Parts: sequence; structure tokens; C-alpha cells
Amino acid sequence: MRIAVLGATLETTNMGVGALAAGAIRCLLHAYPQADISFLDYAMARSVQTIELNGNKVSIPVINMRFSKRLHLPNNIAVLLLIAGMLKMIPSKKLRQWIISQNGYLNEIHQMDVFASIAGGDSFSDIYGIERLLYVSLPQILALLLGKRLILLPQTIGPFRGGFAKSVARYILNRAERVYSRDDRGLEELKALVGRGRAATKFWFCYDVGFVLDPILPAHIDLIGLRSMIECTKPLVGLNISGLLFMGGYTRNNMFGLRVEYQKLVDDLIEYLTVKKGASVVLVPHVFGVGPDSEADTGACEQVYEKLKHKYPGRLGLLRGRYNQNEIKYIIGKCDFFISARMHACIAAVSQCVPAVCLAYSDKFIGVMESIGVASIVADIRRLTASEVLKVVEQALDDRAAIRQQLERKMPEVKSSVLNLFVDLPELAGTRPDRQVAVPFPVIADR
Repeated sequence: MRIAVLGATLETTNMGVGALAAGAIRCLLHAYPQADISFLDYAMARSVQTIELNGNKVSIPVINMRFSKRLHLPNNIAVLLLIAGMLKMIPSKKLRQWIISQNGYLNEIHQMDVFASIAGGDSFSDIYGIERLLYVSLPQILALLLGKRLILLPQTIGPFRGGFAKSVARYILNRAERVYSRDDRGLEELKALVGRGRAATKFWFCYDVGFVLDPILPAHIDLIGLRSMIECTKPLVGLNISGLLFMGGYTRNNMFGLRVEYQKLVDDLIEYLTVKKGASVVLVPHVFGVGPDSEADTGACEQVYEKLKHKYPGRLGLLRGRYNQNEIKYIIGKCDFFISARMHACIAAVSQCVPAVCLAYSDKFIGVMESIGVASIVADIRRLTASEVLKVVEQALDDRAAIRQQLERKMPEVKSSVLNLFVDLPELAGTRPDRQVAVPFPVIADR
């Protein structure tokens, strides 16, 4: 079986996207150990990416497309879509095959049996703008025009606010073979878009694939400001600072409508944790990169550390260096408590039964945390004041033993369900399981 994964790769500065890519690969190889898996992604050149699974190195080739105004490029997504659309009007199978063979990229894409799309986890929406929606949607449309099987892996579906965005979403959702949402709210979005009739057989719930990402010990952990993550004062609180929120979103003017001033909230959290709670705080980036226009967490963490390191000596640390999605998960797992506005940094924590607080700037946070029974750890910074956020943090920190117990009870089921994501598809996996591990739409409310 040849499978192409869309909307996430391993060579990314965003470890949330890396976690999605690695989790998807693990689920696919768990079901089909002999599958031939590739990434279909936008890139300047072809490459081969490597992931470590169960102690073994697995190589995943990248079929590179271009999202560009340079229409003469044979792998331009617009060119590929144009050819695929023309093929629909040609009755001769031999002629279609000849046309496909003239474009090496299209020929390779056409040889795939299944396309599994994850759209960056939350980009199948117009929350980040219409360009981002098209960026993740066009490869899915290409697969459908080629008559291929499309499965939408667990992700946040919507919201779709504009009429054009809704039309794009309906086109894909109506033609996909199976659509998984990682939260109930996404299933409600699906019902509103395409109607309840399709929900019983096509739209299903499954937990985020990031839950099955393995933590792997880095060769070196570059930590400054604290002696170590093991010997420091307890509790050790990991604080991820989102570079995206730190700069005000892509528009730089409070794009997500936060009620709090995010930069000040970070300062308030550090003061509260170190002074009032006697904790040690380590600043943990989850998106790496440099540059004034970068949404990376690295620069935001460095800036806060340099500003406050003398105010909290021996209590405030900074994680430096570059780590992959498995390694950063290992580091997060060494914390006693974790706070983040990055979804997969939060998932990295709770999947290792580390109590956490999610600083939510979109609905995706509450949906995912509701699904594992810890909705109380979500602080929606679009609606709460800074003092109210601190109350959520205080409550979760005081209740961290109970939260950990809840996570320890829930995680075995979550990870088993994700690993067996494809088992309920008899035409793919061969047989149905004894117990349905993914949850279809009609019984979501009973979960």
C-alpha cells in the first residue's frame, strides 16, 4: 500500500507539526508495517526525512510541490490541479495515462493509494486567513480530482466563517472517505456544514495523534539558570511562551482577540509561580527559529529570560538548543507542571501524565482537553482576565495530584485508540476489531 501524508512533515521548526507527522507515521506503520509512506508537501526540493520508531530509523521520502506564482514549474500545485481537472474530461484511459506520465510529479502522486491529510492540526479553517486554508486544501483537492481515497486524520475542523471557506470545506468533506475530528466541537461543525445524514458513517471522533508520540532522551540538554531539571527546587514548572501570541498574532495587533496582554501575563505567571508558590520555572520553546518576523518561541523565551533572570536568580531557567518533537516531549515530561499556549506542548505534557494549564486562544484547546476529561485545565485567554487566569493556574497547581491520577487512568485508553486508528476500516486493515476504538458521530455525546 502506498500512502501519502499531507499537511505535516518532520523537517519543521514547529514541533507541534512535527508531533502530528510523527504520530501519523506511527499509526500508519502500526496498522501497515510494510506500507510505502511518503510526505506530499510544499518544498523547494525533494528530500528524505527520518524518524525513530521503536529504536529503528524509518526513512520517509518527500514528494515536493510548489505553492508559487511560477506557473512554469511542473510541480506547481496550480499546474497539477489543472492537469488533474482536464483528466476528468478525457474518456480514454490510455490517453489519461499518457498525460499523467508526461509529468513526473503527477505520475508519482497518482501512484499513491491513500492520502491521509492532517492540515497542520488546525489549519483546515479560515481562522488563520484564506491563504492558509488554500495552502492545506489544494493538495486534498488534487487527490480527489485524481480519484484517490482521502482520509482526514484527527484534527480540529473549522471554524469556517466566510462563504468561500465553507464552499471549499464542503467540497472536501463531501468527497473524503473518512473524516476524523479530535473534539466534539469539530463534529458539530461538520454537521452544520454538510448535514446530519452523512454523520453516522463518515465523521468520527479520535484523539489527537500526538498522544502516541514517543519521548526520546536528547543527546544533550542545554539548560541555563537552573542547575538541572532534576535537582532544582520542586515543583519544577515548565512555561512555554508562544512567539505567535507574544508578537500579537500574524497581524501583530491582537489577531486572536485576547482579553489579556499576553506579554504581561507571562511576567505575572513567572512572579506568581516563583514568589508565591516557591516553584522553579524553566522556559521551554516549542517552535524554534530566529528573526524579527518569526513566530518562533525561541526569541520570546530568550527575551523574557534576559529581562527577568536577575530578578529570580536560581529560580528561572531557559532551555536553549534545538530539539526534535520526540526530544522536546521528553524534556516536557521532566516537569512537575506545565503551562503553554501551544496545543501540542500541552499534549506532550498530559500524554505523559504531567498536569498542565492550556492558555487557549482558539476553541481547539477546550475540545481536546474535554476529550480526556480535564477541561478544567483550560484557561481561555480570549475571555478571562489575567487574575482569572492565575486562579485557574493556582487551582490546577494545587490539584495536580488529582489531575495526574485522572491522566494516568485515561492515557492507556487514549493511546490504544489512536494506535488503532485505522483498524475500524475493514477495507484497509482487513478485519474489524472486537471493540470499536474510534467513536462515530451519533454517540459522541455519550462518551
